[in-house]
Amino acid sequence: MKSGYKKIMLIVVLLWQVLLLAGCDHDLSKEPEKKVVEQVPQPFRNQDSRGRYDTIGKLGTQSISIPAGVIDGWARYMGDPGDFADPKIKARYQRPPKTYDLPIESFGFLYRITDGDVYTSFRKTEEDYRRDNETLIPYGKPFPWADVIIYGKYDDAAPLNFNFTVQDDFRVSKEISNIDYIQQEQPLYGLTVYRANNGIDPDTGEPWKSDTLTKDRMIKKDQAGNIKTYIDCQFTQHINICNHMFYNDYWHIKVLIGYNRVYLPQWQEMEGDIINILNSWRVNREGKLLGKQIGKA
Repeated sequence: MKSGYKKIMLIVVLLWQVLLLAGCDHDLSKEPEKKVVEQVPQPFRNQDSRGRYDTIGKLGTQSISIPAGVIDGWARYMGDPGDFADPKIKARYQRPPKTYDLPIESFGFLYRITDGDVYTSFRKTEEDYRRDNETLIPYGKPFPWADVIIYGKYDDAAPLNFNFTVQDDFRVSKEISNIDYIQQEQPLYGLTVYRANNGIDPDTGEPWKSDTLTKDRMIKKDQAGNIKTYIDCQFTQHINICNHMFYNDYWHIKVLIGYNRVYLPQWQEMEGDIINILNSWRVNREGKLLGKQIGKA
């Protein structure tokens, strides 16, 4: 009896082992094949004296390494969801690895007009900027800092000029506000000037008291007749601000600068300063700097 019981238990154990092995084989056959993830080598990145890494990428036609602490906000790369994109889209989005070939759509920084330097956190310029805010702006004195936004342009079919923009702005002013922008006889600092109804409010016959819709507009054309610089400036408010845009063909970029109108005479110098700053950030494909970085802490 005992011998029969032992045989039965032995058979049960053997059957259980066979089923277990069969089950394991079945599960393994269902398990998806594991993919081998290829490790992408991280590019060399420059650092500042505090160990902070530069922001890298390709701006227009040039690879750059932007010193840490310079960017106002963050750099946006081509393909990044917009600020107001669906949160679900943002959550799913995976940006490609940052390299010196990853196209940068836009970024911003602060530039000091008086000496061509840039604001960098944890650098003396941060102290200078704070001091100028406290000692100049409250007393209506000219603020020597300009807001700069750089846009990379990657559509070869899109013209690098403001020909249509200026034409359309003047059309909208006429159709919506019944304002004619008229070219002035005398250029200003090498710029062709247009003023709303020659600077006169037709309702009063006197100079405009508000510049909300009647900012002075100025342009500069290249030798081919294309508008490469487009500036509009306030003229009546306590803080007279100019919005200054220009294209650079070599870099394939559009630049927007905002500053106090008192610095308008230096518009050409400012354009040159911005390009000098960008040139100082250029690198080769391996990330080696081609010059001394302006703004590095």
